[in-house]
Amino acid sequence: MARRWTINGRFLSQPTTGVQRYAREVVRSLDALLAEHGPLARGLDVCLHCPPGSQEIPLAFIERVEIGRTSGHVWEQTQLPSSLGGGGLLSLCNTGPLLSRKHIVCIHDANVWNAPQSYSLAFRSLYRTLLPSLGRTAWGISTVSDYSLGELVRRGVVPAHRAFVAPNGHEHVLRWMPEHSPATRLAASPETIVMIGSAAPHKNVELILNMAERLAAAGLSIAIVGMSDARVFRSGSAKAKAQNIHWLGRISDGELAALLGDSLCLAFPSLTEGFGLPALEAMAVGCPVVVSDRASLPEVCADAALFAPPDDPEAWFDRFMQLRDCEDKRTQMIRRGRARASAFGWQATALRYLEAMAAADGVDTQTKVVRIRELT
Repeated sequence: MARRWTINGRFLSQPTTGVQRYAREVVRSLDALLAEHGPLARGLDVCLHCPPGSQEIPLAFIERVEIGRTSGHVWEQTQLPSSLGGGGLLSLCNTGPLLSRKHIVCIHDANVWNAPQSYSLAFRSLYRTLLPSLGRTAWGISTVSDYSLGELVRRGVVPAHRAFVAPNGHEHVLRWMPEHSPATRLAASPETIVMIGSAAPHKNVELILNMAERLAAAGLSIAIVGMSDARVFRSGSAKAKAQNIHWLGRISDGELAALLGDSLCLAFPSLTEGFGLPALEAMAVGCPVVVSDRASLPEVCADAALFAPPDDPEAWFDRFMQLRDCEDKRTQMIRRGRARASAFGWQATALRYLEAMAAADGVDTQTKVVRIRELT
């Protein structure tokens, strides 16, 4: 008798951020593993249920089905569970139906506790209620780093004995075809610091924006990807309008690859991260990274990044100068970055989910979900 699992496809109705990128790549890799008919894929029937009008995703073996008439949390809590018809459910983007018991949920971070200032009261309240409830009702909880797992356990969100780490991968970057737009070509240079911008306070973008004048005096500029309006920052707005800042807004993956490949480095000064996918993507492209020495970033980047405290602008300026003034240092960091990125693979992460699904079905119960530190 075939084992049946359904993937929660709500992510296909949402804008793509790092969380939705994770879900897309895990599903694509699961599809590839099913095509190989490996031991954990034999006799396994997997389908993807998503809300009406959802985005497409290229799949060969996993059937994509639109079900229900609504969307959002209402769809996820009512129409998705009623469509399952038995079997297990895999939810990859923090939330899922509370009524499902054979349920594996990926909770990416504990940021609604660790960085409450970055979220609205309504969002905070929902997640602080929903996530611990899923931690109690789901068969298993995954997350993307040892740091994130430790925080979720410490906050009482998940029990340690039912949790495992299934990190991000890097291979999607290898599909990016670098191609500049006029705006990214103008912004990119060996003196350009790239940031993936967000107004969320825990992203700490203002640390670098407030250095704009000093960076300009040193001949450096800043390119902000993702945000296009300096007014979103509550403080430092005058400095955020400095002449050496390029506000690029949302750009394509190909434009991002070209920008990173032709710039000095990526700056990632976050106060807290569950994983830190932009740093991994930059390393995979061959762009040096300067990152915060907090949260998951030392775990993910290891010796392949330059680190600085997120509250010490002097340290960040020093790291930028090291990369600008020492070509050997920059070359070394590019080499280390590519090697480090290659240690994180989507197929390995998808295999961890197949192992967990088998364990939930009572099949191959000796299989262990391997932690990232055991692979690197």
